[in-house]
Amino acid sequence: MDRLKKGLENNDIIIVDTTLRDGEQTAGVVFSNQEKIRIAKMLDEIGVHQIEVGIPVMGGSEKAVIKKIAAQGLNCSLMAWNRANINDIIHSLDCGVDAVAISISTSDIHIKHKLNSTREQVMESMVKATEFAKKHGVYISVNAEDASRTDIDFLVEFALAARDAGADRLRYCDTIGVLEPFKTYEIILSLIEKTGMDIEMHTHNDFGMATANALAGVRAGACFIGVTVNGLGERAGNAALEEVVMALKHIFNKDHDIKTQMFREISEYVARASGRILPPGKAIVGDNMFRHESGIHADGVIKFPGTYEVFSPEDVGLERQIVIGKHSGSKAIMLKFKEYGISLTEDEATELLPAIRRNTVEMKRSLFDKELVYLYEDYMHKKLEKGIDYSPINTD
Repeated sequence: MDRLKKGLENNDIIIVDTTLRDGEQTAGVVFSNQEKIRIAKMLDEIGVHQIEVGIPVMGGSEKAVIKKIAAQGLNCSLMAWNRANINDIIHSLDCGVDAVAISISTSDIHIKHKLNSTREQVMESMVKATEFAKKHGVYISVNAEDASRTDIDFLVEFALAARDAGADRLRYCDTIGVLEPFKTYEIILSLIEKTGMDIEMHTHNDFGMATANALAGVRAGACFIGVTVNGLGERAGNAALEEVVMALKHIFNKDHDIKTQMFREISEYVARASGRILPPGKAIVGDNMFRHESGIHADGVIKFPGTYEVFSPEDVGLERQIVIGKHSGSKAIMLKFKEYGISLTEDEATELLPAIRRNTVEMKRSLFDKELVYLYEDYMHKKLEKGIDYSPINTD
């Protein structure tokens, strides 16, 4: 809880990671108890402000592991998810968490078809649950599920009732990812003006705009962002922790104490634990983020990394790689061979290029180090056969 309080005092953007709750709700994903504890520790180590640890009312191993996480002495706040139900909250309090999320649908389509209820009943359930939680001294987030399809006047009424009942913030849920950044900005700006509440952005990626919508909410004044590692989550997932944090730092110029150097490590761990492959092209942490093949790009990066890299690979736990393939140029060839202790002249690199490009086309991929060395050996052999005088190569 100390880290959350410090973040609020410093007017930081508060990062709320829900990998262990919304992330695990991804179809087919189940974390073992050991994995959940390990993920919680890693999230705490990198500096996340608050972790949504799960759903205690599920009982069994779910409740048991939440208790174990709460007993770890972590520096971040631990939040448990609940329906707008006093019994749910009792289970959460029993786990020793310092914060609760109280969630209920607010859109008419959900109220009618999912809850078979009314707006009045939704409001009553939320207020009772919030007042009960407030009496027990925990931090409270009231979650408006499907907020992005909720009548704005009712949403304002709902938020004000939550505030008066003791809620510390409102979680604005774009549950099915139908927002776009311009609309998000307008809605959140209006919501803050009319309620004065702290707002958490909880965005889904159905149209590929989860991170953009979360940041648009921040631009409008939201001070909490819900994220998951690798963007894990139901359907197309949630806003990704690594994307949000690096965008805040390098696009919004909002620095923080989060250890981004651990991003690749935690991304790989969550990928393995969830059984979800980390795509090479994944923003921020994918293998291709700092792989350069194109001759123009590779040449630029060799001369000055900032030509094609906004931040250093080490900042997120990666390494720069010059890949030799169809689009490589002579400068990249020379640099690659320098790694092998071979100093090529530019003429030699240029003469090697046709064979390299021919092989990459035939194999439909870039070349491995050994394959490049074999091509070099063939090249040298042919030069000797032709009687070309060749002085000994220089090695570093």
